[in-house]
Amino acid sequence: MSEQVSTGLGAGLSAALLDGERWRRNRALAVRWALALLGGLIVFGAFVLANGASPLDVYTDIWTGTLTQPSQVQQILVRAAPLVLAGLAVVIPARAGMVNVGGEGQLIIGAVAAAGVAQALTTAPTGLLVIAMPVAAAAAGAAWAGIAALMRVVVNVNEAVTTLLLNYVALYVMLFLILGPWKDPAALGQSTSVGLADGAKLPLLAGTAVHVGVLVSLGAAIVVWFALSRTSWGFRLSVVGGNAEAARRTGMPVVVVLLTALLIGGALAGLAGFVQYAGSEYKLRPTFGLSLGYVAFLASWLARHRPVPLLLASLALAAIAVSGNSLQIGSGLPAASVNVLMGLILVAVLGWTGARKAAQS
Repeated sequence: MSEQVSTGLGAGLSAALLDGERWRRNRALAVRWALALLGGLIVFGAFVLANGASPLDVYTDIWTGTLTQPSQVQQILVRAAPLVLAGLAVVIPARAGMVNVGGEGQLIIGAVAAAGVAQALTTAPTGLLVIAMPVAAAAAGAAWAGIAALMRVVVNVNEAVTTLLLNYVALYVMLFLILGPWKDPAALGQSTSVGLADGAKLPLLAGTAVHVGVLVSLGAAIVVWFALSRTSWGFRLSVVGGNAEAARRTGMPVVVVLLTALLIGGALAGLAGFVQYAGSEYKLRPTFGLSLGYVAFLASWLARHRPVPLLLASLALAAIAVSGNSLQIGSGLPAASVNVLMGLILVAVLGWTGARKAAQS
């Protein structure tokens, strides 16, 4: 009996020590993040001061004009929705040791597929259109990512290169369509596709300007988190990402794992294109998406390729993007200032926390 009690006490003490160590690590990580963010804001303050504006006034305008206004908060949620989905398109391949830089192109192709379905099914029932558009967008995004996936597993071409180059191909495919066969004749001098019918637009949540795409992105993040952390498929991704050769020697289907990672990632990026098209822009235009795929790539790196932190990173980057109007109007800063702020925060967080993590390992 005394041995059992001693064993129980020892196990309890070990668990308490482990929890305490984990809490200390999390606290240290939170402090490093806070210091990194503060450093980025200080450097941006110097940039603002060099442009003849007051850093205190700028940060006050961002807070009062963006973060405390319900309408602006709703815009942040709307802008974060495609960022989360396109960011998940980076998270999943990263777990398998791959770098998907093609979220931008996969997002554009997904939007093109959704727009094509909307134009082809103009007389179809609204219910059919609402189902067909996201399915087509996800399939197109997966197929676009599949090009890079096949080149990786067949001829061993690095997917970071192919996915990046395919972004430009996707852009020119869209430009060809909106400058040619899909150009809206009523758009006068503008190069856009025909606007999406009201019945096919994503419905808004009651009393807000937030569409259901926000719930879709939240649900997708939860599903991906569960799949990566609680399923054998997620375990295989981690094993392949850790050591593909060792996984191959144990009989694990490495090729299948790599293919599914990029295909599912591409499908999520294509779905992001649908959400942006049917929830925000309603037309294809040369500036469609405003580099959402690239920002989502940065959001995934900021979150260390983890689904739940990706939600927070996407919200933070969306808030910075939405605050651009207050920077330009309230403080007279150039529109590109918001990109400077975003870049400084990303460099500060990734550099500081990454350097500390490398030093501890």
